[in-house]
Amino acid sequence: QVQLAESGGGSVQAGGSLRLSCTASGYMYSRAYMAWFRQAPGKEREGVAAIYYRDGSTVYADSVKGRFTISQDSAKNTIDLQMNDLSPEDTAMYYCAAAKLWARGTLDQSRFDYWGQGTQVTVSS
Repeated sequence: QVQLAESGGGSVQAGGSLRLSCTASGYMYSRAYMAWFRQAPGKEREGVAAIYYRDGSTVYADSVKGRFTISQDSAKNTIDLQMNDLSPEDTAMYYCAAAKLWARGTLDQSRFDYWGQGTQVTVSS
């Protein structure tokens, strides 16, 4: 069983930054590949960024490339998402998700087995 807990959401003006953190627990086998997803009101949930714990390789959605950075702290069992140059279009509930290693390289939510409760990010213009 894997448990995920997000933190760090909040409100910020356009152009600002926020850092989200996800603390994970449980078998590493079941959380070898970690990601952040987001869901805006009235829209489908979409993948934002993902990281493979073994080599730190990452995947990003085109919409956030160059602005968001996903990273891991193995000692703390955390996955962070640094979000810079935020825009109102980034407003959403952000979720941390975990998958086994064979999900590596994808942002397909159907491949992820465990989900956090989410943390709200609101960007005002």
